[in-house]
Amino acid sequence: MGDRGIVEDRVRVVIAEDSVLLREGLTRLLTDRGHEVVAGVGDAEALIKTITDLAAEGSLPDVVVADVRMPPTHTDEGVRAAVQLRKQHPGLGVLVLSQYVEERYATELLAGSSRGVGYLLKDRVAEVREFVDAVVRVAGGGTALDPEVVAQLLGRSRKQDVLAGLTPREREVLGLMAEGRTNSAIARQLVVSDGAVEKHVSNIFLKLGLSQSDGDHRRVLAVLTYLNS
Repeated sequence: MGDRGIVEDRVRVVIAEDSVLLREGLTRLLTDRGHEVVAGVGDAEALIKTITDLAAEGSLPDVVVADVRMPPTHTDEGVRAAVQLRKQHPGLGVLVLSQYVEERYATELLAGSSRGVGYLLKDRVAEVREFVDAVVRVAGGGTALDPEVVAQLLGRSRKQDVLAGLTPREREVLGLMAEGRTNSAIARQLVVSDGAVEKHVSNIFLKLGLSQSDGDHRRVLAVLTYLNS
């Protein structure tokens, strides 16, 4: 993921994590890099109230970082709160953290749009540069999906016909696009030229029926086709 390094633009973040230790750790990671943690909460109800209050004040944060599982039942409160907040505030970025790949939660979160959304495994937080870059990218309307999440969704999509026309390399490129990587980052990952990646991306758009009239949204539409297949 973090192919551009840490972006210097300051983002405003609300963290929802019931583990005080992890919540404080995430806060420190972000504030040390110049970002503002507006609030830290320990459950989904507090998260929704905090965002509602901030929105009423006209100070909606750029992104919410939330655990998938939160009190009181520690099942899906976090991701359900994230889905609700995305519906109420479409411009709010949401990055959810999970201990394991939970496909149904990832699918639910991504059902509406992949703009300004991320799903990372908690282990990814240890890779500080990548984690902070993912937070900034989601805050800016981009996508940040854990490679393990993409790999699992890719395994499911192989059973479908919608991507049947893609070559193995094009499928690989699309998978990296779904992680939120730029063409340059994909080229470095696959050890090919930028031009080769651009050609693959163009072929993907063509095969998925995404015309140039879709403009910059073609990349998002391609990823959505991939994730929803």
